[in-house]
Amino acid sequence: MGMSVTISAATEQDAEQIFRLQYLCFQSEAALYGNYRIDPLVQTLDSVREEVAGDCVFVARLGDEVVGSVRGRVTEDGAASIGKLCVHPRLQGHGIGARLLRAAESALVEERGAKRFRLHTGHRSESSLRLYRRVGYETVGTAQGADGVPMIVLEKAAGTYATTA
Repeated sequence: MGMSVTISAATEQDAEQIFRLQYLCFQSEAALYGNYRIDPLVQTLDSVREEVAGDCVFVARLGDEVVGSVRGRVTEDGAASIGKLCVHPRLQGHGIGARLLRAAESALVEERGAKRFRLHTGHRSESSLRLYRRVGYETVGTAQGADGVPMIVLEKAAGTYATTA
């Protein structure tokens, strides 16, 4: 591809690019459900800034452009919740999503003591489900998103990595 995408912790300066990228990436998800009120599309820039300041947020960069992002936080029960994974549509399919997930998982364990990881994805989001299962997540249940979208809940224990690429 002749491009090197780097993964690093997000800084305050990245918030605006993350905000715009998220808006772009989740349009297809919204279309899938006919619901344009899903959280990543209605989240404010200030809210993204707060997450960058307080949560484990990672970005993928191509030069100066933020082309991917993910965030995670440790919840009460020691499980880390990972969400809003997105990769620019033109760069999907190159393993960037998996790299972002790995970076977030490592940081959540090393910096925040996470024992397991949990994530939610819409029940029709086949490409996301495929990625999560490939990196070792298993379905543990279902939930109703605040926006009404039926969600699939996936989890994996910290330190378990899928052996097959």
